[in-house]
Amino acid sequence: MKVAKRQVKSALAGLLAAVAVLSGCASTVSGRAVSVYDDPFQVAGLPTTSGPSGPRPGVPGTGLTAVGGDHGDLDRLALDALDDIQTFWQGAFARNFDGAFAPLTTFRSWDARAPQRDDLQFCGESTYQVINAAYCRLDNTIGWDRGVLLPMMNDDFGPMAVVMVLAHEYGHAVQNMAHLVAGGDPVLVKEQQADCFAGVFMRHVAEGGAQHFTINTSDGLNKVLAATVAIRDANPGDPEAVHGSAFERVTAVQIGFTDGPKSCKAIDVRDVNRRRKNLPQNFGVDDSGETEVSKSNLVELTKAMAAVLPISKEPTYDYHGATLHCLDGADTRPVTYCPATNTIGIDLPALARRGAPDDPERDGFPTHVGGDYNAYVVLVSRYALAVQESAHQQLAGPKPALRAACLSGVITAKLADPKRAAGQGDISLSVGDLDKAVSGLLTDGLAASDVDGRTVPSGFSRVDAFRAGVLGSRQTCESRYA
Repeated sequence: MKVAKRQVKSALAGLLAAVAVLSGCASTVSGRAVSVYDDPFQVAGLPTTSGPSGPRPGVPGTGLTAVGGDHGDLDRLALDALDDIQTFWQGAFARNFDGAFAPLTTFRSWDARAPQRDDLQFCGESTYQVINAAYCRLDNTIGWDRGVLLPMMNDDFGPMAVVMVLAHEYGHAVQNMAHLVAGGDPVLVKEQQADCFAGVFMRHVAEGGAQHFTINTSDGLNKVLAATVAIRDANPGDPEAVHGSAFERVTAVQIGFTDGPKSCKAIDVRDVNRRRKNLPQNFGVDDSGETEVSKSNLVELTKAMAAVLPISKEPTYDYHGATLHCLDGADTRPVTYCPATNTIGIDLPALARRGAPDDPERDGFPTHVGGDYNAYVVLVSRYALAVQESAHQQLAGPKPALRAACLSGVITAKLADPKRAAGQGDISLSVGDLDKAVSGLLTDGLAASDVDGRTVPSGFSRVDAFRAGVLGSRQTCESRYA
């Protein structure tokens, strides 16, 4: 977040840099919300399932091989994934695109830990210390590092994250075969199309169509999306940023998962710019950290919320704690909304802990994007419950929970508007804040919970609701979750 007081801006927003190791490696389409399925008990039209996610037991391995591979578990995982991905596109390509589909015949595996004397060549370059997975347009191959990248993905997010990465890379091959992009097209468009194609394949797996893999649509799909968050561009304004923010990458995956292959073709420069709207893309000169989650900053946020979504009777804010013993709602620490008294109770120390940035010394991928907006969005979501109460809407259940997430998205997007009048809160959205919100929605989903703190098990649905608000309006939320 950014806070300004007495016309002197103190830019205290920031985002912990992610381990962005994938190179070469996402809303609305034509102005509409991504998900056309608003049943809170479904995930883009599929049932919300639990159960296994990963390799199917007892299924024979593929006959594909990798040049330079070691025949170990991770290479087998990668090759089984590519077999399923390739089999899917053999059937789906002609139904969706012009051009001819030609299966890839060469894959390459290397170990980024290997000494330089043992390096290999991939796409005309040495693989020495290359922690990456990529598609090479020069020779139509896909390669990966089995020594560092794949183990980290597998350890932090599970085997389906590895499948997701390779589905993204194969998406570039599909893109190439279908002639969807040209050399002069922005890399960002190419990358978000590939994310979209990965989402298409993940739906195929979720529908039970893959030979080697299965995925559930609750925690299994949540982890895949969390992996997408981890390999985001931390600063979209950086000239080296070519993949998109977490918000954009998850959006692209969900476009493909929800709307299929042809929706990926619709991702172009105009679409990317439409989704970016007026959302911040660059850190300012003084942006060097996070805002303090303090009472004074929360007061500024409450002013902004009231300006964006005004209601006839504003809630009372109690900064002494989130234990309200409400007659018609549960305590949802660190922030509670009580309809009976129209009070929002805030446990300030607990909220500040929630908004703490991640540890930069942590090894591996950032499995969670920490930071101030992880805290702020929870307060925003409790105000969204007060908005629903003012409209005499039900506050308990999955639809009110997702409506709260959606309305939180509406408020969040408006915080990026620099033209708010004086007295409407000296606080504004900063680069990375959307990513923090998405990360929180995928982990505990508190910002997408009802008055009793209950949320839907699908992080996909929680993020989808939030994004519908960011890219839409209050009317969008009301119609989707009526």
